Amino acid sequence: MRVLFVDDEPNVLDSIRRQLRKSCEVLTATSGVEALALLKDTGPVALVISDMRMPGMSGAELLAKIRDLYPDTVRMILSGQADLDSTIAAINDGHIFRFLTKPSHEEALRRAVAAGLEQYELITTRKELLEKTLQGLVEMLTDILGITNPVARRRTGRVRQYSAAIASALKFTMPWDLRLATLLSQLGCITLPVTLLDKLYAGTPMDDDEQRLYRRHPEVAAALISRIPQLGPVAAMVARQQQVIDFSGLPAEVSEWPAESIASVILAVATALDDLMATGEQPADALKRLEKSLPGLPRAIIEAVRAVHMHSAYMDICWVGFDELRPGMVLDEDIIADNGETLMFRGEEITSPLLTQLREATAAPSAGEPVGVSQKLRILMPA
Repeated sequence: MRVLFVDDEPNVLDSIRRQLRKSCEVLTATSGVEALALLKDTGPVALVISDMRMPGMSGAELLAKIRDLYPDTVRMILSGQADLDSTIAAINDGHIFRFLTKPSHEEALRRAVAAGLEQYELITTRKELLEKTLQGLVEMLTDILGITNPVARRRTGRVRQYSAAIASALKFTMPWDLRLATLLSQLGCITLPVTLLDKLYAGTPMDDDEQRLYRRHPEVAAALISRIPQLGPVAAMVARQQQVIDFSGLPAEVSEWPAESIASVILAVATALDDLMATGEQPADALKRLEKSLPGLPRAIIEAVRAVHMHSAYMDICWVGFDELRPGMVLDEDIIADNGETLMFRGEEITSPLLTQLREATAAPSAGEPVGVSQKLRILMPA
């Protein structure tokens, strides 16, 4: 694991490198600005240990910025006696894990680094466990949605694909809360009649009551999701998916937006795009209407949306036999049985429960012959 030391005295950094060269990978920077630039170029590290008193940006200020940018990174400070009051304030503000007195003896430094790396492992392990647990819960909910409302399940698959494509085009790594939000975005549709969604996708006008019912589905989903601990940000994202977006308070460059703002806009755009594409809009027409419905939409996001329809940019296309279907595959065409029955639709992702249902549907029923599926299937896989 990598450890970053920040000190404006190069001789101190040279000494630290010599002391720890066999224990971990040591990176160094002589200022807060240099440290932030290094992290931006090389990615987050497990542990940052910074001198307290440095020109331009103090150690406390640097570690506060690192906490915001890389919350999993463990932070420590090297402090002289004269900096004790400000160091204690930094500890109380939650900026740092612990502090070391300066000068620090070699053995004390080794123990501190070992403790910091152990803390990082604890943080990341707990986070991974939490994310996997929540992911499993979310997948269970989406499977229930698929059983009760197949139309909403298909919509979920499309919104998920659109979100992934837009994020990829923006070079934005989808955080776990956005991934979960795409899976749960249509959970509120569990309360809607299937006929209402059929109307929406057929472009048939809905009456006032139907429109009001449909507009409430994000609110219903958010209320359900918010009851699950740790999913507050996901619930907020789902609730905003059909709201008017105010871009006026955001920087001109999308890359400078907070991650939660980028994630929320991606979900909202993917949802709006599906509303347009599901009614049979041509991509060029859908994009024009999307710009009108979301005034102020940044050019970078508009260009990212153009990439949505270029499957090869984010998915590999291949052909498989029916018996070769596996969880994780995304259908690029309907699965139609020999008797003409549509078993699954284009855009749906194969999950284990759905695959089980599909195989049961093609097995010999209690009366009659088995339902056959003979064609090769065109499927999409993540690149």
